[in-house]
Amino acid sequence: MQTLAVDIATAFVDDAAAFVIGSGRALLRLAMVPIDRIANACDIAGVLTERRATFRMWQANRARAGHEGRRFSLLGRLSPFRHLAHLT
Repeated sequence: MQTLAVDIATAFVDDAAAFVIGSGRALLRLAMVPIDRIANACDIAGVLTERRATFRMWQANRARAGHEGRRFSLLGRLSPFRHLAHLT
C-alpha cells in the first residue's frame, strides 16, 4: 500500500513539474514573438535563416552520430556559453 502511495505522489510531482516547465516555455514564447518579428523584419541578408538552417543541420548530425561515446560534463551543461557550441 505504501508503494502505491509513493507512486501516486511521484507521478503527481512529475506532472506538476512538467506543467510548470511547459507553462514557462509557453510564456517565454509569447514574450519573444514581438522580438522575433522585429528580428526577422530587420534580417535583410538572410543571416538568421542561414543560422537556423546550420543549427538544425548540426543538431541532426549530432543526434545521428549518437554522441560517439562522448560524455558531457556537468560544467559543460551549466556553462553560459553552451548555446553557442554550434558556432564555428
